[in-house]
Amino acid sequence: MRMVRRAALLLPLALAALPAATRPTLAQQPAPNWPAPREATWTARDFRFHTGQVMDVRLGYLTLGDPANPPVLILHGTYGTARGMLSPAFAGQLFGPGQPLDAARYFIVIPDALGTGNSSKPSDGMRAAFPRYTYDDMVAAQHRLVTEGLGIRKLRLILGNSMGGMMAWTWATNFPDMMDAIVPMASQPTAMSSRNWMMRRLMIETVRRDPAYMDGNYTTQPPSLRIANVVYATGTNGGTLNLQRSAPTRDAADRLVDQRLAAPPPRDANDFIWRWDSSRDYDPEPKLDRIRARVLAINSADDERNPPETGLKERALARIPNARLLVIPASAETLGHGTTGNARFWAEDLRAFLRTLE
Repeated sequence: MRMVRRAALLLPLALAALPAATRPTLAQQPAPNWPAPREATWTARDFRFHTGQVMDVRLGYLTLGDPANPPVLILHGTYGTARGMLSPAFAGQLFGPGQPLDAARYFIVIPDALGTGNSSKPSDGMRAAFPRYTYDDMVAAQHRLVTEGLGIRKLRLILGNSMGGMMAWTWATNFPDMMDAIVPMASQPTAMSSRNWMMRRLMIETVRRDPAYMDGNYTTQPPSLRIANVVYATGTNGGTLNLQRSAPTRDAADRLVDQRLAAPPPRDANDFIWRWDSSRDYDPEPKLDRIRARVLAINSADDERNPPETGLKERALARIPNARLLVIPASAETLGHGTTGNARFWAEDLRAFLRTLE
C-alpha cells in the first residue's frame, strides 16, 4: 500500500460547504460543459432486504454519455442525491472535455441511493413500516440496477464520496468481480464506530425522542429535525482551520450558526433517520481479502469523521494489493470531511490512477 501526502491546492471553497443563503443560484452557475444528463427510474422487482422483507424497489438514476463507452459508477453521500453530484465543484472538474472522467469517453451512471431522491423511501407512503435497510441492501439494489436495469457486465470504475465511499468499499467486497477499480473517498474500510457512530446515534436519538416524532407517525415534521441536522453537520464537517478562518470571532460564528439554522431542514424525519441509521452495521474489513480491484483511497487529513491519526485505514489498506492512499493535507482551504466534495483537490491524481488501468 502506497501513501502519498502532498501540498494542498489553494482553491475556492466547495459549494456544498457554503451556507444556503450564499450559494449561487442555478442561473448564476456557469453552464455545464458535459452532455446533458438523462434521468430515469428502474424497478427492482421482488427485492429482498436483509430483514427478509420483499417488495418492489424503485431506483432513480442519471446517466451521461454513450452506453458503449466504459461505464463508471458515481455514488453520493448521505446528505446527497444523484443531482447533487452535478455541481461545478464536482462534475465541473471531472466530466467535461479533456477532464479525468470526460463524459465523451466514459458512460457515467449516478444512482439515487435507496432512501433518497427518486428512489424508494419511507416518505413514499410506508413511513415507519419501510424496511430498515443497510448499506448491504443499498449496494445490492444498485447492483441490480447496473446489471439488470442497464445491462452492464463490468464497471471500469466506482467512485464514491462519504457514504458513497463506504458503498464503494461494500461493492468491492460484496461483488469483487464487478469492477476494475474503486476510488473510495472520505471513508475507511473499517467498522462504523467511535465518534463517527456516536454523533450519528445522537443525531438520530434527538429526533426519535422528540415528542412530535410519535414513533414515526408524526403529522408535522418534528422541530428537532432542523437542530439535529445542523449540530451534526457543524460538528463533523467543515475543517478546523477553515472554520477558524470563516468564524474568527463570536459574532462571525453566530452569523454562521444563524445562516445554518435558517436553511431549509431535511424534508422528512423518517427518511432522515433511515438514511443515517443505515450505516449502523457497516464493516467491510473482514472481507477485504476478497477485493480484486485496484484501489485509490482519498481522504483529507482534517476529516472529522475518519481521523487519520487512528491509523485504522493504513492498517486495513496494507491487506489489499494495488492499494494507494492519497491524504490531502489540512489547510485553511480544506473542509474537513467535506474536502473531497471539491474534485479540484484530487482530479489530477484520479487522472494518473486511471492511466494505470489502461
